[in-house]
Amino acid sequence: MFKQITKKNTRTVLSLISIATASLVFTNAANATIVEIKTSLSADTIKVNLFDTTTPETVANFLNYIDEGLYTNSVVHRAVADFIVQGGGFTFNGEWPLTALSPNATVKNEPVYSNVKGTIAMAKNGSSVHSATNQWFFNLKDNSNNLDRQNGGFTVFGQVIAGMDIVEKVAQLKLCDSSGLKGIPMVMETSQKCVDMSAPGIENFVVIEHVTIIDSSSVTDSDLFPLKSIEPDSDGDGVIDIADTFPSDPNKYLKEADVKEDSGGSITWFALVMLGLVTARKRLFTK
Repeated sequence: MFKQITKKNTRTVLSLISIATASLVFTNAANATIVEIKTSLSADTIKVNLFDTTTPETVANFLNYIDEGLYTNSVVHRAVADFIVQGGGFTFNGEWPLTALSPNATVKNEPVYSNVKGTIAMAKNGSSVHSATNQWFFNLKDNSNNLDRQNGGFTVFGQVIAGMDIVEKVAQLKLCDSSGLKGIPMVMETSQKCVDMSAPGIENFVVIEHVTIIDSSSVTDSDLFPLKSIEPDSDGDGVIDIADTFPSDPNKYLKEADVKEDSGGSITWFALVMLGLVTARKRLFTK
């Protein structure tokens, strides 16, 4: 009798725990934050729904920059027609060149969602997976076949829910180059050319006047269905499987671009050769 009651009570307790856990998971899955980006280009704003629970470190990083006011009065410093519009990294202090903003520490890559049109993602250094800091970009088209596959995948952390026309308008401006920066969108008269921008004013740039949180409540993304990245990250280490030598081990990954040479280079290359031999031997004996 005692064993029967115990089993029955156990089943009841487990059922209650399952219900509570399911409710908690549902609540977290719907949790999100909406931010508003106001630019000098329009009286309207760009509203972006962030994916708090699925890309938590990236969203926390982005919100931290907002809290610090880093993006206030920064400028959109790059646009590529039919590709991306990028900001978050520079400001204009009255003369060329643009002044780089000081970033915080890098944030872990979280390649969960696909770089389709209307998403916002983190910019990174070339061939460095976990190198995102303060710069981000909007996807002007479906860039999944490119950006989901290269450099470990680019982290999409939000979706534009209003004002995508403003983003597209930025990409339609004249694009100028300066001090290594290419494709800076400039507000100019039709008759003006980039050579006329040797001494531009702040009115010639797309200024991000402010980025503010307008809704931090839960269930702000219930109507959104973001597409998952076309390249999986099986172990959740922030590196897509095709770029991960150890796709089942979240504690390590190895890419040739991430290997640093020692003073002579011999030890590093020896390690790579040995790794190749070990891998080849495993393949031979597992067939």
